Amino acid sequence: MDNNQFEQPSESDQELVAFVVDHCDRWRNYRDTNFLEAWLEYERIFRGEFAEQDRTRNSERSQVITPGTQQAVETRHAEIMEAIFGQGDFFDIEDDIQDVDGSPIDVMMIKQQLAEDFKKDKIRKAIDQIELMAEIYGTGIGEIVVKTEKEYIPTTQPIPGVVGQAAIGVMEKDRIAVKIMPVNPKNFLFDPNGTSIEDCMGVAIEKFVSIHKVVEGMEKGIYRKADIRIDPDDEDLDPTQEFTQFKDEKVRLLTYYGLVPREYLQKLDEEEGVVELFPEGSAAEDYSDLVEAIIVIANEGLLLKAEENPYMMKDRPVVCYQDDTVPNRLLGRGTVEKAYNMQKAADAQIRSHLDSLALTTSPMIAMDATRLPRGAKFEVKPGKALLTNGSPSDILYPFKFGNTDPGNLQTAQVFQQLLLQATGTLDSNGMVSQVARDASSGGISLAVASIIKKYKRTLINFQEDFLVPFIKKAAFRYMQFDPERYPTVDLNFIPTATLGIIAREYEQQQFISLLQTLGPNTPVLPLIMKGIVANSSFTNRAELMQALDQMSQPDPQAQQLQAAQQQLALQAAQAQIAVNTTQAEQNRAEAAKTMIEAQLMPEQAKIELMAATTKNLPNQDELASKEFDKRVKIAELMLKEADIKNKSKIVELQMSDRKQSQAKVENDFLEQLSKELSK
Repeated sequence: MDNNQFEQPSESDQELVAFVVDHCDRWRNYRDTNFLEAWLEYERIFRGEFAEQDRTRNSERSQVITPGTQQAVETRHAEIMEAIFGQGDFFDIEDDIQDVDGSPIDVMMIKQQLAEDFKKDKIRKAIDQIELMAEIYGTGIGEIVVKTEKEYIPTTQPIPGVVGQAAIGVMEKDRIAVKIMPVNPKNFLFDPNGTSIEDCMGVAIEKFVSIHKVVEGMEKGIYRKADIRIDPDDEDLDPTQEFTQFKDEKVRLLTYYGLVPREYLQKLDEEEGVVELFPEGSAAEDYSDLVEAIIVIANEGLLLKAEENPYMMKDRPVVCYQDDTVPNRLLGRGTVEKAYNMQKAADAQIRSHLDSLALTTSPMIAMDATRLPRGAKFEVKPGKALLTNGSPSDILYPFKFGNTDPGNLQTAQVFQQLLLQATGTLDSNGMVSQVARDASSGGISLAVASIIKKYKRTLINFQEDFLVPFIKKAAFRYMQFDPERYPTVDLNFIPTATLGIIAREYEQQQFISLLQTLGPNTPVLPLIMKGIVANSSFTNRAELMQALDQMSQPDPQAQQLQAAQQQLALQAAQAQIAVNTTQAEQNRAEAAKTMIEAQLMPEQAKIELMAATTKNLPNQDELASKEFDKRVKIAELMLKEADIKNKSKIVELQMSDRKQSQAKVENDFLEQLSKELSK
């Protein structure tokens, strides 16, 4: 590259670089003072690497690092990743209610395109690295990068002049790629006064980049053409701690996303009337007119890029979340920080045990040096002959320093259990060390529920602070830079990650217990089976869900048969109602007839008695009078008997009326049943 092509920085460029670098230097000092040393040790603990500053005492010789924290980090990381991606789709889209132009077809198309592009850009792998760093350092950070990539598609084209033959080749096509790059917190600078990316005055990402990428950016017009140089290494910026770092062909690149004075980006028109809000020299003068911008600086002084935020939503292309919430702070708390105290205690206990073994197991011997042959080299080997000037028992004396206390290992195991308790994770044996030996299934359920709640806290932080904002920003960038494939519509993104593998297994047990309680003939059996299959890890889960849906749909032939049975039942009920109605009418007629006969019977009996009393009396008066009195008494007795029979008949009629009332109730019930069946 010719030196004449280099763009010389202007005074505004120098002021802009000074403004950004000054703020980033102060932010870096705050970060390094408060967090950097701890982060480096957290990384060593996770990787199982020992450093001299990690000794728990000066006389410590052993360098072992117990794997408790490593296991806790991997367990939590695997659980969160399973919760995010274990069910397939990790996000869903719903159309905005107020958006009258959107349609469900567009929403489904955008969802499928986003899923396809995310798969091509390896979003899952990037999120996996970000979440792992969140478990180690406490904060997961990602930088959203938009670039144009070449995509090669195999295709065939007809050969001119040749019928029936086609040339096989490759078609080159440009594709807009939206990627998320994992950012190590050691490479991340932020305004300490902010509690979120948007709340900060600005954030910056500094890292080493291969020089050929910077030159490629200059040739493509992404960066200004400048005299770029190799920058000496800075071990704090390297992504991992190594014995030696590669120092060649790399450039220190600082990318700043945030607010800068507008005058540094563009010259103000001197003819325009500008009202000074703050007097010259005041502290607020530099912050009176700020604009959102993207600044790229190489080697802490060379401006490569300075432009106002080009994105249509004016949002910053950085997302981050806290693994465990620390209120009123941007950075969170990770699993290693939770386990730190117990990790150091377990390491100290195990190392002291190993140091003790070195004294109690290795052979040690005292000797009289004056009675050894001149130039003798003392070694203890099987079958070796030792030369001494006198009795060996007087010259050589083997000894050892006591015995190693076996309680050291038991104490270390207690520390390991406390570590798992601090991190809320399970050990390799599942629930054995977390729940009492005599615990019931209810106790185990409570223990699992407590662990699930802790995982869900982290999952909610990830979804609300990282996943949904990233998907939104990615969709907006596709809409801006690839409008042919992504129409500009208002969408709401919903995360679908809810349960990790532990939570799903726990819910499976609940479904199985419910199925055992209700039995196989329960009407909610299809719903329970769908829940069991949905929470499973079957490879053909989608096919099983589809088959269960088809099974739950009614059979047309069964529906016709059921309708015919209902029609027959309706007709039978109507016929029974007709029979009961006829019988009731007949009973009422007979009851009326019997009532009339019962009413006329006493009168008829009286008439017959009067006739029988006055008929065939003797001629003599005395005999006639006696005969008449006798007949009257007999008549009275007969009337009483008739009255008694009449009353019994009335009672029978009343019982008949009651039966008729009961029959009427039955008829009403059958009529109601027929109406329901007809419906």
